[in-house]
Amino acid sequence: MPLNIVLIEPEIPNNTGNIGRLALATGSRLHLVKPFGFEIDDKRLKRAGLDYWQHLDVIHYESIDDFFKNNKDAKMIFLSSHGQQSYWDIDFSNDMFLVFGKESVGLPKALTEKHLENLFKIPMFSEHIRSLNLANAVSIIVYEGLRQIKP
Repeated sequence: MPLNIVLIEPEIPNNTGNIGRLALATGSRLHLVKPFGFEIDDKRLKRAGLDYWQHLDVIHYESIDDFFKNNKDAKMIFLSSHGQQSYWDIDFSNDMFLVFGKESVGLPKALTEKHLENLFKIPMFSEHIRSLNLANAVSIIVYEGLRQIKP
């Protein structure tokens, strides 16, 4: 498995569906951490994931604590608009976990403060924007990771 995409408390079903499609297309595993801002059987989630959702390698977690307990030895990278390092500086490896926060507020502050050395951002070149759409951000990071590890 090249990469693990982690969504902490995703809120928008269309984003999660699109990210699920991306995970399947890239041979990545999708990790979804509750609570969600939608029901997992939401038709908007299924529509964005089309008929691919049944083929997706997806793991659900009841909480952030549950996720970290089950993946305590994993190599993790955290993505946030508050990161100081650019994703261009990530040294990607197989099975790396790419951790993204929810659409409205990103990753919890306690999590970003705890993992500053592994906190990265996607550079933006306009002061008129706070962040990118979550599905777009995940796509940028995953394909850069695949470019580096060349599965």
